[in-house]
Amino acid sequence: MPDHHATPLKFLAPGWFAIVMGWSGLSLAWYRATPLMGDWAGAASMVAAGFAALVFALLLGASVVRWRRYPQALAEDLRHPVRHAFVAAVPISLILLATAGVALTGPGPVLLAVWLVASLLQLGVTVWALGRWLRDKPAGGVAWPAITPVLFIPVVGNVLVPLAGVPLGLPNWSAAQFGIGLLFWPVVLTLLAVRIGVQGLWPQRLLPTTFITVAPPAVVGLSSLQLGAPVLLAWLAWGCALFFLLWSATVLRRMLSQPFGVPFWGVSFPLAAFAALSLRLADNRVYELAALALLALATLVILTLSLATLKGAALGRTAGARTGCRADPCRGRGHAGSAKLKLPSE
Repeated sequence: MPDHHATPLKFLAPGWFAIVMGWSGLSLAWYRATPLMGDWAGAASMVAAGFAALVFALLLGASVVRWRRYPQALAEDLRHPVRHAFVAAVPISLILLATAGVALTGPGPVLLAVWLVASLLQLGVTVWALGRWLRDKPAGGVAWPAITPVLFIPVVGNVLVPLAGVPLGLPNWSAAQFGIGLLFWPVVLTLLAVRIGVQGLWPQRLLPTTFITVAPPAVVGLSSLQLGAPVLLAWLAWGCALFFLLWSATVLRRMLSQPFGVPFWGVSFPLAAFAALSLRLADNRVYELAALALLALATLVILTLSLATLKGAALGRTAGARTGCRADPCRGRGHAGSAKLKLPSE
């Protein structure tokens, strides 16, 4: 039965932290544009990082209140076969904010503490999320309908660690956690390929998450350079990211036919990460112009997503959005009182 007395806060699931990921990633991309565009690119990076930090603080405070008022709603998110992976968006947001802080202001004890907490939380979330694979299906184990690109989120968090970890003076731990992400990226990719063959593509409402496939190779390229890997290895990762961007673009028309929802934010960070890697690798005028075009695209997409989210809030939709729904209502209309801005489930 729908809960007609529930406030919008009840439906504030961890997937909303994808907004922080998008803006933090955009901050890092603009920072990479500083050698080409000068100080105002650095200023844009700082503005994006500040906005990301503000959104993170608001979401974190609201999430704590939600946990206290609606513990069953949080428990439902943690049990859900798809939504549980979005929990990793919280420590990833912290890692990205620490990375932006290190890039813009340099290493410091506060950023080191934030980075340490975030990296350990990310490791814990990865073990917890992938630990579901070892359960029987009746006990919440993995099933083919639950295999979606959302599973990449815990993987991406681990390969992000070196971006701030190396300048903070912890390259060994950064490399170790990077290795975890590097191990599970092809594993999840293989599972997705098998799922498509066995179960078919993920539902239409989850099509925006297809773009998450761009993020692992893009971040692997950035982090491998931070760890001192050859530039050719980063170009290899760039090529993989380019393929997944073009591959994901084949669902764009079907994706845009869906009502706007939080899953659309799954496009934001991958685009920003790919733009950042492109700017990092650009070594001639042609590549520089292409990288700047990607930066412009990522900026336009994230601004558009932000405006759409604010429009939903102004119309009273964002606040009342459900972050998931039961099987039958998900196929058609949602529960009474639900809104267009949703984080759908499998």
